[in-house]
Amino acid sequence: MTLGKRLLDVTLALLLGTLLLPLLAVLLVVMAVAEGRPLFYVSERMRSPTRAFGLIKLRTMPVGADRVGGVTGGDKQARMRLLHRLLRRSRADEIPQLWNVLRGDMSLVGPRPPLRRYVEDYPDIYGPVLQSRPGITGLASLTYHAHEERLLAACTTPEATDAVYRRRCVPAKARLDLIYARHRNLCWDLLLIGRTAARPFRRK
Repeated sequence: MTLGKRLLDVTLALLLGTLLLPLLAVLLVVMAVAEGRPLFYVSERMRSPTRAFGLIKLRTMPVGADRVGGVTGGDKQARMRLLHRLLRRSRADEIPQLWNVLRGDMSLVGPRPPLRRYVEDYPDIYGPVLQSRPGITGLASLTYHAHEERLLAACTTPEATDAVYRRRCVPAKARLDLIYARHRNLCWDLLLIGRTAARPFRRK
């Protein structure tokens, strides 16, 4: 990571954290009343092929539902309440990841941090991808997310979700992540951040 990119990350993370702190406080109160604790969910993700970190999110699944593990498909979505769906659709559940950015675990823009199982199973794919620090948003997240949701929403078991994710999503997102890596610069990062900020307000 270049010094310029790190300075952009820290500056924007502090600014966004300050602006979004009142919203986060309201969401935490709503969640505490409607759901109870825990309010946060920490998931092990990979920063590099050999280095893991705890990715912080607002909890968007019933307690215990994460024991199945893996990515979210139709099998998990059926157990999500309306509040969970709203948090995910608006990406408000990812506000706590600004702390991950300040810690240096993540960047604002980069490949989404993968689970350990996929990194270990596909070293030839994730070796090059994780040369870039993982991000809250990125080219693959913005370009492929809707298609990935449609693919995984059709899966009714954890096994089917995992199979589709491995076969269809892992290679497709990796190609986009490597395109970003070859052409990344601060202007492109700002463009992707702007597109991410506008995303909750776009009509389907």
